[in-house]
Amino acid sequence: MPRRVPDLSVYLVTDRLLSRGRALVDVVLSAVRGGATVVQLREKEGSARETLELGRALLHRLRPLGVPLIVNDRVDLALALGADGVHVGQGDLPPEVARRLLGPDALVGLSITGAADLPTLDPAVVDYAGVGPIFPTGSKADATPALGLEELARLRRLLPVPIVAIGGITAANAPAVIAAGADGVSVVSAICSADDCEVAASTLVRAVREGLARRASPPPG
Repeated sequence: MPRRVPDLSVYLVTDRLLSRGRALVDVVLSAVRGGATVVQLREKEGSARETLELGRALLHRLRPLGVPLIVNDRVDLALALGADGVHVGQGDLPPEVARRLLGPDALVGLSITGAADLPTLDPAVVDYAGVGPIFPTGSKADATPALGLEELARLRRLLPVPIVAIGGITAANAPAVIAAGADGVSVVSAICSADDCEVAASTLVRAVREGLARRASPPPG
């Protein structure tokens, strides 16, 4: 029986440094109230124990709401938490290793930064792809060059799994990203750094819907 991929439409990636001094659990819960559908715990600064405790606090609040918690990179932390899955990059543990460790029911996401990465994605192993950066971004210091919307559309045609687009995405450009073929938008600062995280998330929900409407009714010619 195939694994069920969750609604990827508004995929929040956490960053305490961009959260303006607010408690990360509060930021995440505000975003979920606004319509965020997936949360990825990405903590590069704290210790493993600190991240584990933060993950436990998030999982305790998110699981009753039916919102998946994905751990960035760290398969060991995903296992320790009993998280819903893991998202790995091209330089992390290979997806097949993550799948073997986490088991058949976990979600496994893989970053795709361009066409050269396509052979690393086995749809029997990977549930969804994180494609990007689509636009220049300041939230990831080691980001590769921006792909742009045309390349996103091309990769959408080539990828056999759902895709969530990431990198420089805002409510203003999210409709175009969805219209280009993405199943969802992954954001960091657009929610974490917003004055009101709930409003920011709900604005992104509306932007995704606008993009879906554009995709369903493309302009003539």
